[in-house]
Amino acid sequence: MALFFDAEWFDARLGERGLSRRLLAAAAGLSEAEIALVFKDQRELSAAEVALFAELLGVEAKEVADRAGVSTPVPGQGSATEARITALERRVAALEAELRRLRGG
Repeated sequence: MALFFDAEWFDARLGERGLSRRLLAAAAGLSEAEIALVFKDQRELSAAEVALFAELLGVEAKEVADRAGVSTPVPGQGSATEARITALERRVAALEAELRRLRGG
């Protein structure tokens, strides 16, 4: 496990997928200030956030947890479906918000 949040790695993964920190925050239900704290290693990710970030970045949850330098357990098998549904709902909400912003309304 990393001892710190690897912002460079996260930014690279976001860039590869055409995503931004702002969109990542929106998908996770975080404010821009909260995501900034995460990237400064001043706020730890929850298990649900680890799962969501993994889904958005197209990597395993364990890698996100390792790169985030957190002791957060990777979501277990029992909550995998619920975490996935929650993650997808957040992604849809974030995408809808981004579309509204791009359309100017």
